[in-house]
Amino acid sequence: MLVLGAFVIPSLGLGASLQIQITPKVSGDNLQPASFRYQTSAGETFSITRLSYLVSDFALQRNDGSWLELSNSVAWLDFDANRNSIRLEKVPAGEFCSVRFLVGLNPNLNHADIAGFPAGHPLNPSLNGLHWSWQGGYIFLALEGLWRNAAGQLDGWAYHLARDLNATRITLAAPLLITNQTKLELDFDLATLLNAPRPLSFRQDGSSTHSRPGDPVAATLVANLPGAFRVRRIVQLSATEIAIAQPPPLYLPAKFTPYEFQMSATFPLPNLPRDNPLLVERVALGKTLFFDKQISINNAQSCADCHLSEKAFADNRRTARGAQGEIGPRNTMPLFNLAWKREFFWDGRAKNLREQVLQPIQNPIEMHQSLTNLVFKLVSTGLRPVVSGVASETVGAHSPQSLSDEPARPSVTPPSGATPDGTGGTPVLPQKSDYPALFATAFGSPEITPEKISLALENYLLTLTSFNAKFDRVQRGEEKFTAEEQRGFELFSTEYDPRRGQFGADCFHCHGGSLFQSQSFANNGLDLAFKDLGREQVTGKTADRGKFSVPSLRNVALTAPYMHDGRFATLAEVIEHYSTGLQRSATLDPNLAKHPDGGVPLSAADQRALVAFLNTLTDAKFEVGAAR
Repeated sequence: MLVLGAFVIPSLGLGASLQIQITPKVSGDNLQPASFRYQTSAGETFSITRLSYLVSDFALQRNDGSWLELSNSVAWLDFDANRNSIRLEKVPAGEFCSVRFLVGLNPNLNHADIAGFPAGHPLNPSLNGLHWSWQGGYIFLALEGLWRNAAGQLDGWAYHLARDLNATRITLAAPLLITNQTKLELDFDLATLLNAPRPLSFRQDGSSTHSRPGDPVAATLVANLPGAFRVRRIVQLSATEIAIAQPPPLYLPAKFTPYEFQMSATFPLPNLPRDNPLLVERVALGKTLFFDKQISINNAQSCADCHLSEKAFADNRRTARGAQGEIGPRNTMPLFNLAWKREFFWDGRAKNLREQVLQPIQNPIEMHQSLTNLVFKLVSTGLRPVVSGVASETVGAHSPQSLSDEPARPSVTPPSGATPDGTGGTPVLPQKSDYPALFATAFGSPEITPEKISLALENYLLTLTSFNAKFDRVQRGEEKFTAEEQRGFELFSTEYDPRRGQFGADCFHCHGGSLFQSQSFANNGLDLAFKDLGREQVTGKTADRGKFSVPSLRNVALTAPYMHDGRFATLAEVIEHYSTGLQRSATLDPNLAKHPDGGVPLSAADQRALVAFLNTLTDAKFEVGAAR
């Protein structure tokens, strides 16, 4: 359990700093993602779609040969996330002749308790997506892509370097004169990693590795890594960089009650917004708004009408239906554990919850309500008596302050163009909670604005956590899996790699970790051609065509139908898709493309076992649906 504490702005350390920037290259040229312009030494054409890795244990060699160890030096570097450097602070000024570091982690870091890393720490699994959860330890280097086989088909390749014995030390001669701020620029050449001194062939050596003991692909990567890094240049920086302070809390009232955020001890720490702290009063306001039908143009639909609590805040429709009967193009996403997500909607077009919550309100297919109209409706509730008991029942145990203590109410003269019923006539305002009073309690002022509406809804949605399923109780030793559930768990968490005697279902690559989700977007082989372009509509990149957000599998038994368009009615259909129905398009995820045509071959019994395991992910707080 986490409790809101004091707001602390970290101070800058004094002294010299060393910035180490590592640029991915291929044969000396900057990496071009998802481009089939590269070849192995065996003549195989391939692309690179993912490069994500951990570096740590930096040290500088003095001219006398001794080494200066730089403590707590660890970084997560990721090409897609534009993370390519680490800044080492409080480095003693002076002359050094070499630098060294690990690609990977030492055993203490590799097996540390993940719950102890703050949200922004490079080893927080929710940030880097490289932790193996219940298997333990981190993936040190994830390198993935597609390649053309002898038949001209696209296959996937996924090299995941991990395990203590594969942490690889890199030592580079670098004549450093560290003054105030120094920058060391390195190149990481992936052609060298794959080709020299030991060449790798996807056809001959295999298209995947999970670094099991004796795995020759992992051994080749370890042998090639030291030669893949080169010093490009050393730069003395003249401008002093200023740290960006954390934003202060927005509209903090004089009196407030911190909200106790509850989560599993096995979850990574979430990145809760510092400028919108969780307050009991603000959460209560957000909940009231979430269940209020006034949020739609015709007062016919609330957020909760499409996000049912007994269905893990999904709605069991194939695609969403709006307040005026319009049918949307995509399936309604469930709402829980949102504190760990970085991007929202199936295509990730919203970067935070406060941005996300306002879009359905204004969407003409959904609630079709202008924010101007919504503000007018909510302000107007302060002009008439509140129905007895409504406000207290809606808000819950933490009721607002006495209305006699509040500032004067704002005017409710309708702003230009405000017609909340959508007809141009006199708005119909149902009897509801006194919103100016609730906003005064939550924000210190009765003024109602779209920004405050979004902050309140964000506050409430962040509190919807899910972490008490049978799976969690088994992990705590309180219950046991049935034999079928145990088999399903083994299949779920084991790769499919016949070359090395592994015959799992390979689910954990996309749905691993205690949250059973990743922060990524993936093409999971639904189609060859795409009516819905998915992530490409946001990024404009053809490499993102047909990619959609990877959802959590927690509570998945409650959230049918499945996929972004709700095409599968049952979990059995979903698993059958991954076993026989995969379509090989140009953007198919490499972790799926590396499998045989159709997908991972699973027997009927193994498919049933996977369904049995997935049913153990239903949280006890939700109504348990029928097994699918």
